[in-house]
Amino acid sequence: MADKCCGPTNSEVVQDKQGCCSSQPKAAPIEASGCCSSGAPNNQEEITSCCSNEEDKPESHTPKKEESSCCASSVSPMEHNPKSSLTGEAMEYSVKGMDCPSCALTIEKGVRSLDNIQEAKVNYNTAKLKVVASGKGSLDQVENTVEKLGYKIAPVHQNKKIKMYDVEGMDCGSCAKSIENHFNHHPAVKSVNVHFSTGKMKLEHDNSVEDIVSEVSKLGYRATLLSNKGQPVETKKRKRAYGGITTLSGLLIAFGFIGSFSGLAPIISTILYAVAIVISGAKPVKSAFFAIKSGSLDMNVLMSAAAIGAAIIGEWFEGATVVWLFAIGTALQNRSIEQTRKSIRNLMDLATSEAWIKAGSELVKKPVDEVRIGEVIVIKPGDRIPLDGEIIRGETSVNQAPITGESIPVDKMNGDTVYAGTINESGSLEVKVTKLVEDTTISKIIHLVEEAQEQKAPTQAFIDKFASIYTPIVFLLALSVIVIPPLLGLGTWGEWTYKGLALLVVACPCALVISTPVAIVSAIGNAAKNGVLIKGGTFLESAGAIKTIAFDKTGTLTEGKPKVSEITPLTISEGELLSVALTLEEYSTHPIAKTIVGYAKDKGFQAKDGELYKSIAGKGVQATINGEIYFAGNLKLFEEMNIPLGEINPELTEIQGQGKTVVIIGTQKEILGVIAVSDTIRPTTVKALDGLKQVGINQVVMLTGDNEGTAKMISKEANVTRYFAELLPEDKVKAIKQLQSEGHKVAMVGDGINDAPALATSDLGIAMGGAGTDTAMETADIVLMADNLEKLPHTIKLSRKALAIIKQNIWFSVIVKLIAFILVFPGWLTLWLAVLSDTGAAIIVILNALRLLKVRD
Repeated sequence: MADKCCGPTNSEVVQDKQGCCSSQPKAAPIEASGCCSSGAPNNQEEITSCCSNEEDKPESHTPKKEESSCCASSVSPMEHNPKSSLTGEAMEYSVKGMDCPSCALTIEKGVRSLDNIQEAKVNYNTAKLKVVASGKGSLDQVENTVEKLGYKIAPVHQNKKIKMYDVEGMDCGSCAKSIENHFNHHPAVKSVNVHFSTGKMKLEHDNSVEDIVSEVSKLGYRATLLSNKGQPVETKKRKRAYGGITTLSGLLIAFGFIGSFSGLAPIISTILYAVAIVISGAKPVKSAFFAIKSGSLDMNVLMSAAAIGAAIIGEWFEGATVVWLFAIGTALQNRSIEQTRKSIRNLMDLATSEAWIKAGSELVKKPVDEVRIGEVIVIKPGDRIPLDGEIIRGETSVNQAPITGESIPVDKMNGDTVYAGTINESGSLEVKVTKLVEDTTISKIIHLVEEAQEQKAPTQAFIDKFASIYTPIVFLLALSVIVIPPLLGLGTWGEWTYKGLALLVVACPCALVISTPVAIVSAIGNAAKNGVLIKGGTFLESAGAIKTIAFDKTGTLTEGKPKVSEITPLTISEGELLSVALTLEEYSTHPIAKTIVGYAKDKGFQAKDGELYKSIAGKGVQATINGEIYFAGNLKLFEEMNIPLGEINPELTEIQGQGKTVVIIGTQKEILGVIAVSDTIRPTTVKALDGLKQVGINQVVMLTGDNEGTAKMISKEANVTRYFAELLPEDKVKAIKQLQSEGHKVAMVGDGINDAPALATSDLGIAMGGAGTDTAMETADIVLMADNLEKLPHTIKLSRKALAIIKQNIWFSVIVKLIAFILVFPGWLTLWLAVLSDTGAAIIVILNALRLLKVRD
């Protein structure tokens, strides 16, 4: 037993058998079960098992939790004492990977051990770390320390020097690498991160935006500063003449080629080819110079070397054709890739920039960035809702398709929540703002999707590593082909130089490198449009490999809103039975308890004076009423107390056989009565589960804490393959592990934090998001925004289609390279044909990946 427990001063603290502590409101002290739970007084979730001793998924890297006699409080002392004597620099971080308050304590101890750290406090409930340090230099150690402990950390308020840029012209991952390498050697740049798939660049720099744009321009790309909302800061667009230059270059090549057959002097044709090389080749040669300077071997280097080499050995037509085809291919690739990036931009377009604010009797238009929480906005029929909020006046139908993927409008009235980016279909509304623009649901969705598209899938990471080795090797091989055979007298310098240059072009792995990220971006964008958030390529690949899906019953397969269906009083009246039940269940957050409480209150019954409330994990609750202990719980609870069930036993068996949940009310001496509660299957459940079987899911499994009879009845209605009944929270983890031990790749579908241990143990965690549920967005690998199970078959189908397309792209790219490589040595591969095969393969790969944008339910 721990020596002491800690908790907020407005809470009573109760220790469990393991010495863990939980802070609960004084009105209803409930004994913590399982591990430690740090709950705020108004906490709406009951966490029956907040810790798991099981191994987490490899992605989360959760360290072994440090045992402690005292759990971290959910209320920070820095919040309690705003006039703290701490005078250092404060910083707030978001921490991911904590699955118990003891993790929070581990982080606190680790950070406090650092030099010059005055205070460190982790709020487990909000996953925030607040640090006060004596200087900025001390804060630099914090992120490194937390990451060493096994958690992910990011500043809540990003450094103002970090800016986001949109970069145009990148058509391959090597382009992004060249830009990164260039800025890594720039003295004014502190950090750089370039993402090819999203076309974004994050920079922390001390110099001006104009300097950065100029530097990017030197590399052959165009950078545009983005605002906090992801929109371009510039309004004027520069005229692009590159398309005209490419056309002019093509005409010069055509005139030179035709002239060579019509008696034109060879020198004139050569001059036309040379001018074409200079016109089309200036941009890639400039980019190649800076790429070499920064230590990169990208396709600009390879193509420039091939064109210049061709000119040196007198193959002017070949050299001009190389740069012209390369320019056309690059333009087509850029245009195709932009299609895959549109999913994010379309989401951004949903967020309106201004809102009508009610100021007394007047309406004032303000930028959404300036609207504060609590202000009242007015939304006219047909307008997009600018911010998340609560309706205080008006009734309407709202099209929530941008958030949930469901196009059927939802009726809204006073007290209902509305979301930014959705459309007010009919009536005029007055809405009280509940979230700032950066915290709205649509903003979080955009952020999550962008993060997901920036993350590398295992396949992509492997290919990038392969390409980084492949390109230098082939480059050296090309140089060897140019130099060694002529020295050995096996041919002329011109002959082998030409073959070496063709090999240089083949060394460009563009199609191979691009094969995976474009497919992943397309698939994630498609899913987001349909109300499904996939948090990265890793999870997209995992979903494609899933063969078994386990579902939590309550709130997932069923509505999660049970109804009282039967009341059987035995030794007291029905009214007295409901009053006792109301007293016992009033402070519980379990859905069944809420149902009984709601039913009793609707009937007009009042709770009795109760005290010494206690939760009995997985079995029920108890309280003392008028000096006597009363219980409400399942059959197991009363069997363990050896309370005789008497003649009620057959009736209990019959009720449970009908798929209903039985709540027994009694004392330590007798049973007072029984209340039967039943849940209903979601309308979409059967169709969704049948759809999963059609797309190749072998087993559909139900996990429930209900008794065998209820589980059997629901499993028949839902048409699941198998079920596990009478599970405590930790038993769901064991059920997932059992399925995995049978050789299945298992996905777990649950309703967020309550199923967190099982979601973490499964190969893929899928949460029922419910529009705007922050917990679900943070917990799972995939989130169903509309709580619509019918989106699951589409997600699995999309994932498998993505995997198939990735494999097609990889094999196609490799085969094209092999064929080109083989054709080099007999001399059958011309330079222009090598360029055509490279850019053509890249375009085919992109177009193949774009098919994922059109996959439908």
